[in-house]
Amino acid sequence: KEKKMAECECLGKCAFFNDRMATKPGTGDMYKKRYCLGDKTGCARYMVFCSLGREHVPGDLYPNQVDRAKQIIAA
Repeated sequence: KEKKMAECECLGKCAFFNDRMATKPGTGDMYKKRYCLGDKTGCARYMVFCSLGREHVPGDLYPNQVDRAKQIIAA
């Protein structure tokens, strides 16, 4: 039985999807399915959001850039 994940609460205001991915719907859908509608705890943007707040999430941080997120959080 597949457990349904809740949609990420940041999705509505996520600059990455609403701005950066607007011109790349295929790539955006792939990321959205995996992170926003899947396991948001694996999203680099969500990690920074939870640790430091929305204002510290770089606009160009991709959801799969976990190593970069860890560097931002550790800084």
